[in-house]
Amino acid sequence: MKIPNYQPIHFEQWVIIDQRIQKEGLGIEYVPEKHQLEISKNHQLLAKLYLPWDHDWIKNELQKIEDFHLALLAIRAGQAFAGYFHQDQLEDHKVFRAYMVRQKQGKSQIKHLKTKGKSRAGSRIRLAETARFFNEINERLQDYSEKFPISRWGISCSKTLWPYFFNAEVSPPFSPKQENVLSLPFHYHQASFEELQSSYSALLNFHLFLSAEGKDFFQEISTTNSEPEDDENW
Repeated sequence: MKIPNYQPIHFEQWVIIDQRIQKEGLGIEYVPEKHQLEISKNHQLLAKLYLPWDHDWIKNELQKIEDFHLALLAIRAGQAFAGYFHQDQLEDHKVFRAYMVRQKQGKSQIKHLKTKGKSRAGSRIRLAETARFFNEINERLQDYSEKFPISRWGISCSKTLWPYFFNAEVSPPFSPKQENVLSLPFHYHQASFEELQSSYSALLNFHLFLSAEGKDFFQEISTTNSEPEDDENW
């Protein structure tokens, strides 16, 4: 899994960036909803840096979360995955499927309703499947919340599906504005088990975007093309 326009970097490269921040007195702003740093000089953006999800940013320092519990969820029309990780181990996962896509049009019943309104029996079946789909997802998330002290929730869900997810009969164990709920910065093609596995590895890395000025300023970073070793499944 890769983030468009970002490059994964090693911890040693982060150390170089951090040293430059301290030496040059660069401006640094933490964006909590993205778990990301914005680095600037004289109010000019140099870089954006996604931080590893198993670390916190506290008092301008990166601090390892000693007992890290992560739950991930990606939802597409008709398919989703949920997974729970603890200390680098995938402890539980489930792939959900539902009959939500209109075969001829190739789009979900939800999107069809937004343009055409209600139709016949097939529509009612797909809507019932949609309700079951989100209830089963949220039951699994509720189970994670009750059993484990989740450090962070990572969610990928289109805005079209948000009302069906958050307003389902079985609600998720968090609100969209909750501090430890983050949007996953990846594009998922299928919300498959393979994508779930590769997501975890990617989220434990740094991901760096350099502006044109940042490429000049951080030349020792921008000229390095090597990627973290566990990147092989991306």
